Amino acid sequence: MSNEFLLHAEGRSDVGKGASRRLRRQEARIPGIVYGGSAEPQMVTLELRELVKALENEAFYSHVLTLKIDGKTQQAVLRDLQRHPAKGTPMHADFLRVDKTHKITMQVPLHFLNEDKCVGVKQQGGKITHNASEVEVSCLPQNLPEFLEIDMADVKLDQVVHLSDIKLPKGVELVALTHGADHDLPVVSVHAPKGTAADEAEDAAGDEASEA
Repeated sequence: MSNEFLLHAEGRSDVGKGASRRLRRQEARIPGIVYGGSAEPQMVTLELRELVKALENEAFYSHVLTLKIDGKTQQAVLRDLQRHPAKGTPMHADFLRVDKTHKITMQVPLHFLNEDKCVGVKQQGGKITHNASEVEVSCLPQNLPEFLEIDMADVKLDQVVHLSDIKLPKGVELVALTHGADHDLPVVSVHAPKGTAADEAEDAAGDEASEA
């Protein structure tokens, strides 16, 4: 993993809605919590500006982070983020502690490569339809990928790429596939756009069959 993220945090004992509002308005900080592992949950505050900057990087959401809380560091992942419904600014962050001996489950974004070179589009006139933008993976923290790639170059017209077609790094598995073959859902596909000659011919055939 190429990116490294460090967030500075401070422990807090002043809790409640009033205390959280004061943090955001007067100190430009937001409340958060760190939980998991053998330690007790810990209430913290984070500098809003530092967190906002980190959130601009897609990798932050699927990366093992370093939290420095009152000078002591620990590894964690971002588990949940509450934003202001109108402004979109962070209001509260949940972090899950991790250690290298226990697997974690995380949502990881999908990157679709070579869509401009896709055979089903360039040569066969199809259109790409995305069914998912991220997938849930299970792995040890050190194996957590920042993203997974799907190469669209050789995908043909009417071809569907399923979860089982995704190439996974060593030690990483897709959570959905652990539940059985019926959870092998479509991720992306190439089909003829609506309104093409093929669609019109199919509709005409259907109309004739109905009249008969």
